Amino acid sequence: MVENSPFMSEESTKNQVCVIIGASHAGVNCAFALRKEGWSGDIVLLDADPALPYHRPPLSKAYLSGDGNIEGHQLKGVDSYQKENIMLHLGIRVISINRSDKTVTLSDGKIQPYHRLVLATGAIPLIPPIPGIDAAPNLFPLRTLADTDYIREALRNSTQKRVVIIGGGYIGLETAASLKKLGATVTVLELQERVLARVTAPEMSEFFQTLHAKNGVEVLTDKAVSSIEPQDQVTIVVCADGSRYQADVVVVGCGIRVNIELAEQADLEIENGIRVDATARTSDDNIFAIGDCTFHHNPHYNRFIRLESVQNAVDQAKVAAAAICGKETTYDTIPWFWSDQYDVKLQMVGLSTGYDQTVVRKEEGESIKFSVWYFKSDTLLAVDAVNNAKAYVLGTRFIKDGKKIDQAKLSDPSADFKPGNLLVQ
Repeated sequence: MVENSPFMSEESTKNQVCVIIGASHAGVNCAFALRKEGWSGDIVLLDADPALPYHRPPLSKAYLSGDGNIEGHQLKGVDSYQKENIMLHLGIRVISINRSDKTVTLSDGKIQPYHRLVLATGAIPLIPPIPGIDAAPNLFPLRTLADTDYIREALRNSTQKRVVIIGGGYIGLETAASLKKLGATVTVLELQERVLARVTAPEMSEFFQTLHAKNGVEVLTDKAVSSIEPQDQVTIVVCADGSRYQADVVVVGCGIRVNIELAEQADLEIENGIRVDATARTSDDNIFAIGDCTFHHNPHYNRFIRLESVQNAVDQAKVAAAAICGKETTYDTIPWFWSDQYDVKLQMVGLSTGYDQTVVRKEEGESIKFSVWYFKSDTLLAVDAVNNAKAYVLGTRFIKDGKKIDQAKLSDPSADFKPGNLLVQ
């Protein structure tokens, strides 16, 4: 029986406690959204990271290549948590969840009760089982503030500044661009036949591989790393084809592993993440889950998905907060993402999975300004826009409205790039 109802008032939550595990984008936004929705009881926000919660996207971009000042990248200032009476506990891990008693056990031995619990546990970097990887000096993932600081320090202390990045996804490529700005010699080793193969079309993969080559980054595909050989302070990255690469710093960007251990221990429903309904509620009525760790239904694409994006984390946080406060709400949004590399901004909207054709639109007179439109038959699924905010905005509008697009006009750079002209009449 769910205790919340559409008629909950601030007074009814006054003596209740909402505990949020995880203080990244999802957890922090949920805490503040709870106050906005009228939660008057205690809010306890827990995170194992000792740093004041920060934006993660800049870690592989502006923060990594900048001056290392994290203050400009913090999600909220200390005074904001105090003003909203949000009890922020950092450097604390949650060991277990007791659903019967409605308590969580903390790493310092304390028992924290809850009336509502929110899991915003996110994910950790996937470290592949490559022989020698555990013994390699100056080898790092890139997920946390500490990871980025370690990479910067290792590069600063190296003589030749040779960096090998294992993985040619967005994190790997963004890190490559940032480290190149810091004067590093960068080699990217990608297992697949092209970079970004899992998330984008061949045209976009070719563009980014060429972009990095023009900026002096060596991007090599079909490279399966077979072993890592530490030699003093130098690391040799060995590939299955026999090629060997010397590195002063190695960055591993091979994807993530979702943090579902607590949910599994609590016997919540798991399916490619923590399965939640349209209100972000798990299989336990009093426990919600939000962000990277969730497997949720997207109404527009009519399928369950797991998204690794700030947008999804923030949107689910708001939905969960409203639902916890007894308000009728459901998750219904078009996913969007972005990536910054050198002077290129890539904006993506929608999910291209299942596309059977693409249309590439290049703007007249523009050196680097184009978009890739993904279709399944005549239905627009997604748009990737390079230095082209208009294409991103129009793509978002067309996907939401479900309107049919004249693909011939779309591909014609001389055709007027306006909704009325591009839609099938």
